[in-house]
Order: sequence, then C-alpha cells, then structure tokens
Amino acid sequence: MKFYVVLEKAEEGGFDVTVPALEGCFTQGDTEKEALANAREAILCYLEGLEKVNQVKTRPGLMVKEVGISL
Repeated sequence: MKFYVVLEKAEEGGFDVTVPALEGCFTQGDTEKEALANAREAILCYLEGLEKVNQVKTRPGLMVKEVGISL
C-alpha cells in the first residue's frame, strides 16, 4: 500500500509531514530521511487505530454512536 506524503520545511528547521489521504495524520523530522521514516510509522499507527475502531464496531452487543458537541 502506498500513500502520498507532503513535506514542508518547518520554520524552526526540519520538515513537517502530512498524509492527505489520512485526515489528521501528520508528523515531523529533522531531516527528510527522518521525516519519511516518521511518516511510515505515523501511517502504520493511524491504520492500526482504524483497525481497533473497526474491532469495536463489529463486537456483538456493542453500539457505536457519534456524539456532537457545541463550543
């Protein structure tokens, strides 16, 4: 599986990385190489989190509901 990542030079140095296909998936690194390695790890963690959510949704007897709040 492949994902596009966007690397942007950070003001304080290094790179900020976002994964457009995975909302809220972002990381950073001091070098491009480190930023890409961190992106791989962030993507894996994101996907593992989705898997856990799916496991909760598929457990018999459980209901998952979305709750909205206003600030």
